[in-house]
Amino acid sequence: MPACTTQVEDSNAYVYDGQIHIPNQYSAGITGSKMLVTLRDKGKIIGTKCPSCDTVFVPARSVCHECFEQIKKFVPVSSMGTVETFTVCNEEHIAQPVGRPIYAVIKLDEADTSLVHMLGELEPEDLSIGMRVQAVFKDKKDRKASILDIRYFKPL
Repeated sequence: MPACTTQVEDSNAYVYDGQIHIPNQYSAGITGSKMLVTLRDKGKIIGTKCPSCDTVFVPARSVCHECFEQIKKFVPVSSMGTVETFTVCNEEHIAQPVGRPIYAVIKLDEADTSLVHMLGELEPEDLSIGMRVQAVFKDKKDRKASILDIRYFKPL
């Protein structure tokens, strides 16, 4: 075995010390794609609303996790919301969309679920749970039907 692996004592398992490149692709599916295309084309956030329990999901979902109903109704939601929790990344990493992002779980007004996204236009010491934020969208010409078409959420 190469020198970058070590065998776990009393086992046939090995630990590889290094990075392994694992390419992958993600399909947003029909429901997620409609949400992302709406972000790209209209600069608006939409969710889905369960016909049975009226839960509004953002990000959009095709099945309600509470009552297992199929969801086909799309509804607009506000681009403003409330920070429920957050974390500050102090290390840069190639997988991060920006150098040292601040991630937050944000519950948008008119939604019943939350999404994870980045915060911007603030310093870590200005963060607080319960702070109000608003989405900042990329210029229309730069949008690609990605959740990153929302550049970040800024404080209100």
